Amino acid sequence: MTLRREEPVPAASNGQHWGSDSIANCLRAMRVPWLALNPGASYRGLHDSLVNHLGNEAPQMLLCLHEEVDVAIAHGYAKACGRMMGAVLHSNVGLMHATMAVFNAWCDRVPVLMLGATGPWDAARRRPWIDWIHTASDQGALVRDYTKWDNQPGSIPAAIEALLRGSQIAQTAPRGPVYINLDAALQEAQLDVPVSIPDPIRYAAPGAPPPAPADVERAVVLLAAAERPVILLGRVSRSDHDWASRVALAEALQAEVITDLKNAAGFPTAHPQHVGPPGAFLSPEASAALRGADVVLMLDWVDPGGAFKQALQGALCSAKVINVSLDMHLHRGWSMDGGSLPPADVFMLCEPDAAVAALLPVCRRRPPRQWPVRVPLAPPADDDQVSLRQLAAVLHQVARPEELCIVRLPLGWNGGYRDFISPMDYLGADGGGGLGAGPGNAVGVALALRDDQSSRVPVALLGDGDFLMGSTAVWTAVRYGIPVLIVVCNNHSFFNDELHQERVARERSRPVENRWIGQRMTEPEIDLAKMAESMGALGIGPVRRAQDLLPALRDGLAAVRAGRVCVIDASVVPGYDSNMSGQNSTQAAIHKR
Repeated sequence: MTLRREEPVPAASNGQHWGSDSIANCLRAMRVPWLALNPGASYRGLHDSLVNHLGNEAPQMLLCLHEEVDVAIAHGYAKACGRMMGAVLHSNVGLMHATMAVFNAWCDRVPVLMLGATGPWDAARRRPWIDWIHTASDQGALVRDYTKWDNQPGSIPAAIEALLRGSQIAQTAPRGPVYINLDAALQEAQLDVPVSIPDPIRYAAPGAPPPAPADVERAVVLLAAAERPVILLGRVSRSDHDWASRVALAEALQAEVITDLKNAAGFPTAHPQHVGPPGAFLSPEASAALRGADVVLMLDWVDPGGAFKQALQGALCSAKVINVSLDMHLHRGWSMDGGSLPPADVFMLCEPDAAVAALLPVCRRRPPRQWPVRVPLAPPADDDQVSLRQLAAVLHQVARPEELCIVRLPLGWNGGYRDFISPMDYLGADGGGGLGAGPGNAVGVALALRDDQSSRVPVALLGDGDFLMGSTAVWTAVRYGIPVLIVVCNNHSFFNDELHQERVARERSRPVENRWIGQRMTEPEIDLAKMAESMGALGIGPVRRAQDLLPALRDGLAAVRAGRVCVIDASVVPGYDSNMSGQNSTQAAIHKR
């Protein structure tokens, strides 16, 4: 399927060269495929070069209606395929709009190339008023604490070097967003000749290094002596080969494996060695396994010390710990996203799949253990109310697991609702826990699946608050023909905060009946299907009866397979499954809007 493109009128060569032309040439040489952007005068020179010099192709611009969507699309793209695309942000104001999405990409450890711009650094060249309010003395400081690197080059050769360096840094593990701020006057400067572009291959990101041999030897000794090994499996690759290696290592060690829903699928959840349903927190089964472990292999687990705090409930960790992660390279004083500090008897400073590759051939294979039979979840309630449990069941009916790529899942989803059997079955949460990322992430994932010629249908199950904050991503998907299915699990409330307010009211002996005030999205109820239709998508709903879920999902999937964008408004019953991630309905109210 060919992506739609705004076709420019061909521009005849007149022998003139501009600074932004060389920047555009570099982006093409780097094979940056897409640039998601919201227009801005601060980069009008680059915009012209992308259109009239490159013909809006390689890279192609994707017009977005909010800068947060720009970065969210690039974030989703990298989550799905591991490759980097670009986002262009107008001056200080566009960067300020984008900051939540930048933080999400940072916490999710994905590469994004962000190009910014500022009014002319030479004050004598600034237009009255507008260039002054859109020029900042240190614009990169707005995002410096949650980007890997930023730069404001002072010449076109320096800008070329900044692009190559930024790409290299963003795509070197631990990965993350970078920001390059281009002076408007620099973009619009006329050049005698174009700046030559070096071969970007010579500036590529390095491959993943193996762990230190001594660390591998020490880890093998600990694992050989373990009687109850446990693997905490966190941020890992989307590679089928790496997936198979992780399964093979777990089976060789006869280790229990714990995953969560914050990260993409990393291990088959139906495997007999997988413990408990994955969730935002450890399930009771996972906590029990971690308490009983004598050796824990942590593969880039998010908040590694927090896992022990939850499972051990204040007791000291007596198990030997093998921690595999590069994440410490990104830990800073401003953000606490590194989580609680875990103990480590062996610390492998490498990517988790590199450690698995090193351990697999040298770990002793243990005889098979008898694993408990998993008790299936109860079927959906036999009533006509729409619930997340019913939504999961109907999703099973309408498509085989390998046909779908689940982009996101809503808060309240029980990890036992759906098994993940391959690395593209589920792509994890937004990283930073802020609302508004879901729609943009979904469009970015759909774009990457299209680029990779995948047959999978991208399906995002989003909360209503998340959808409403980022809903204009639907227009971008429709405009460029990026098929995606968004199912809004609409409980007409910022329901997680209702639970917070209930908890506070109970602690203070105040009326819990007031928890809804300032939380409910009713009177008027928002018609999400009509919102989607207004942006050119197929809108279905609101679906209020369980019996209407099946035809709605069938129609939605058929539309996406035919190349359309579809949004289904499913009016779900407020509430969380009591088994969700081992939390009851009040404990499940984590600190998130």
